[in-house]
Formats: sequence, structure tokens, C-alpha cells
Amino acid sequence: MEKQTKFLIDELKKLLNGGGAHVGFKDAVKDLPFESLGERPHGLPYSIWQLVSHIKIAQWDMLEFSKDGSHQSPAWPDDYWPKETAPSSEQEWEETLKAIDEDLQNFLALLDSADIYEAIPEGDGQSVLREALQIADHNAYHTAEIVVLRRLLGIWKS
Repeated sequence: MEKQTKFLIDELKKLLNGGGAHVGFKDAVKDLPFESLGERPHGLPYSIWQLVSHIKIAQWDMLEFSKDGSHQSPAWPDDYWPKETAPSSEQEWEETLKAIDEDLQNFLALLDSADIYEAIPEGDGQSVLREALQIADHNAYHTAEIVVLRRLLGIWKS
């Protein structure tokens, strides 16, 4: 692997793990009171649970597409957002966080094994590089929303 590509992959991994310019996902969901996960403050259209579930579904979809361009994505937008405002149990919450982390780790491993520039077969010109940037952008956007909701609910650390 050439030096520039290795550098780019290393930077992508840092970005996907939460970057350095803002709070990462793990910090945004750390120590969340379970009873607050379904609250929608000030008329907002989503809860923390819905944002976290959406991150899980979208990241999984981008991972699967990156591995197999013939992957069938869920129907947009209905199947990307849970209808329930809160998880059914603490176990469901923990399993969702675990799935997000596992899918992220699988994507990070894919960065090491794939030609990040090559078009994904059966796609429309997307590459693993593009999907990495999309996951990072998407997760950062919704992570910021989680922090805002925590602030509005009075459960943020600062």
C-alpha cells in the first residue's frame, strides 16, 4: 500500500472513531439515564433512542453495501427510523450500542482489506472511501443532535 493511501486510511479511522474536533459517539451516549432515551424535548421530532437507532441502521446499511454492492437497502425513510421513541428494555439499548460498535469495527477492518478507491461492484460509482466519508459525516451529524438533546434534557456533562 502506498504511503499516501496508508495515511488517508489512518485519518479515516480517526475520523470514524469520532474525529478530534468534536465529541465522538461513545462519549455522546455515555452514562445516559435509561428513562431519558425516549424523551423528545421542546417538540423535537425524535428522541435519543430514535437517533441512535437511525445511526445503527444507516451505518449497517453502508457497511453491507460496501461489502456487497448488490445489498438491498431498507426502504427510505420509513425503515431507517424506528417508530418507537424508546427502547423496549435496557438489553435492547445495550445490544444496539454493541451493534453500532461492531459494525464500525467491521468497517474499519474493511478499510484495511479493500481498495478504497475502486468502485463498488453493482453500485453507481460509490467506493469504500466515499462510504467511509458518508458514515463519518452521517454519524457526526446525528451525534451532535444527541448532544443537543442531552443539553435540552439537562443530562449533559457541561
